[in-house]
Amino acid sequence: MHGEEAGNYAYGMWPVVVFNILLFIFFVSSFLGPQKKFDWRSMGAFAAFIVALFTEMYGFPLTIYLLSAWMGKSYPVLNPFTHAHGHLWLVFLGLADSPMAMTVLHVISNILILGGLYIMHNGWVLIHASQGNRLVAEGVYAHVRHPQYSGIFLITIGFLLQWPTIVTILMWPILMVAYYRLAMREERDVEKQFGHEYAEYRKRVPAFMPRLWKGRPL
Repeated sequence: MHGEEAGNYAYGMWPVVVFNILLFIFFVSSFLGPQKKFDWRSMGAFAAFIVALFTEMYGFPLTIYLLSAWMGKSYPVLNPFTHAHGHLWLVFLGLADSPMAMTVLHVISNILILGGLYIMHNGWVLIHASQGNRLVAEGVYAHVRHPQYSGIFLITIGFLLQWPTIVTILMWPILMVAYYRLAMREERDVEKQFGHEYAEYRKRVPAFMPRLWKGRPL
């Protein structure tokens, strides 16, 4: 979601950091609508991930400093602090200065990020329309039980592909566990409300990933 040339260092841009953090937290919190303690706890984990991500993307490239100091002259590029070289997967694959590789990376990662937001929006529209009076099992809910959290997974994977950092890579499993636990807690509440209808729905629809083969829902 940025296209600076390799010669542009593009760090210390704190207004850009703040804008991107607020933008993504606003969109995601709007679709998730956190209300209970566990909702806010998981939302806090996502917010911490986003803060760490954009702080390094446009503020201070901590990961690059640590890696370049650790690896010294063996670091894969001569100018590690140019913005294009923050795409660490390309750096370590030897493709950091390839416009084609950069384009492919951005296309794939942006598809994941925008796709995640799209799925979350669709899930929110269906839930909002139902007003909690019926079990929603159509649309995106016919494919996964928790499209909002599937969206979170896609967004964070897209960002890890586009701009990996030590902090976000370490935080990602914690974030995924937080939302998995939240999803299971929500399922217990929904099953109390809809009983056998939800139990049957749960048997046939996977939790987070659309079923591409016959077998037990994930």
